[in-house]
Amino acid sequence: MNFRPSLAAAVLVAGCATATAMAQQHDPSTPAAVAAKVALRGDANGIAVREMRIVRKNDIMTVQADLANTGRSDRTVFYRFRWLDSVGNQVGDGESWKQLGVLGLGQQTVKSVAPTGAAIDLRLEMNVETR
Repeated sequence: MNFRPSLAAAVLVAGCATATAMAQQHDPSTPAAVAAKVALRGDANGIAVREMRIVRKNDIMTVQADLANTGRSDRTVFYRFRWLDSVGNQVGDGESWKQLGVLGLGQQTVKSVAPTGAAIDLRLEMNVETR
């Protein structure tokens, strides 16, 4: 019977370690409010999402996000926006992945428009690779 509390404690510690690792994937210069809208696939590799502007025009959401390379070497960013409805379900068919080169110490802005007025939230999905 002593085994179960130890196993439960191990699972809890592993879960906390995983949550901490997930929180540390973002570049430290990415604001917390912006990081909540970004879903990384792997490490940020020096790419910070410095600012995200979300506007609703004519009942359709539009977004612009500024990606900054905090390192001196170039990075390749694969990204797409996932649009969500009021309960978190994906709206529309989903965007295809786009590729963007961000030069060392450079900045790029990515933009997107929601497919329908049902979208009320979004996630910027990114995968960052070194060149």
